[in-house]
Amino acid sequence: MVTAVTAAALIVLPAPTGDLPVGREVLHLTDRGREDPWVPGTARELMVSMYYPAKTSAGRPARYLTPVEAQLFIDDRGVGEYVDAATLSGTRSSARESAPPRAGRYPLVVLSPGFTLHRHTQTHLAEELASNGFVVASIDHAYESSGTAFPGGRTLECTACEVLEEGEIPFPAVSRNRGRDVSFVLDELAKGRWARLIDRTRIGMAGHSIGGSGTASAMMADPRVRAGVNMDGTFFEPLPETGLNGRPFLMLGTTEHAPGGRDTSWDTTWARLDGWKRWLSVTGTGHLSFCDTPVIAEQAGIPSGVTPLPADRTVHLVREYVTAFFDQHLRGHHQAVLDGPTPANPEVLFQQP
Repeated sequence: MVTAVTAAALIVLPAPTGDLPVGREVLHLTDRGREDPWVPGTARELMVSMYYPAKTSAGRPARYLTPVEAQLFIDDRGVGEYVDAATLSGTRSSARESAPPRAGRYPLVVLSPGFTLHRHTQTHLAEELASNGFVVASIDHAYESSGTAFPGGRTLECTACEVLEEGEIPFPAVSRNRGRDVSFVLDELAKGRWARLIDRTRIGMAGHSIGGSGTASAMMADPRVRAGVNMDGTFFEPLPETGLNGRPFLMLGTTEHAPGGRDTSWDTTWARLDGWKRWLSVTGTGHLSFCDTPVIAEQAGIPSGVTPLPADRTVHLVREYVTAFFDQHLRGHHQAVLDGPTPANPEVLFQQP
């Protein structure tokens, strides 16, 4: 019988590789001009974790999940025999809560998680970007995760899951709504102290699964998003035939997302992208490889089944290519790793449909 990992055996996310300490603040935002699509009659609410370059690494470590969020995640994934809520909620990362920000104006990257996943499942990537001089806004889309803590002692569970079980899944509408969430977050970050830290002429977005589709939807609706990454997500909202007005886009996924594969939305999107573009498939990865899941699963002893790559290798590849993409397209620094295959990363296939 497998014994669940206890708090004595901590789960630790890999430290970011950039030169800068990382701070984190959590924002609660309410769009009073928009009704929530899942709970009619209520305003749309969002929780957003802001990661940013900090002055020092001193301070209280940022919490990964609340115990309630962790238990709901464990129940949703059916992994209670491997890990308990105390251990998962206590997962160690590198960000420090409310650390003083380092002076400067930085490019902004918005992150959007997969359906039912918490925003903090993209922590290792958020911290990597912040340590390399980006501000990161990681969004929890209300009622679309297994459980997210909101002010007032509320934990909002996946009402969207219940709605979707009653009929055909309207994922195109979910994708468009995520685009609206992003535009609202950008409006809010243009105010107050965040406006002084963010260079609003250099905004990018990356998303996992439907968060990747939401990235494309956000770019279609909002020209402020200048560059985008879809990590292994179906494109539920088709791009217009005119593309994205020349804006760069990276498609990064498993080998199941290869030209001519089951998900034809990648072939269609590729043909319509009209700017700089790359289609990369990573051998040995599964759908959940593009978030924190491989690290958590490996340390908790949860069988992966379809992800033979070690967690540290998966983390390295996701970080390297996503960070390089935003370095090149938000900062203008050419990144040779994006030019073509490299012997250092034999797992990464450059697709040329």
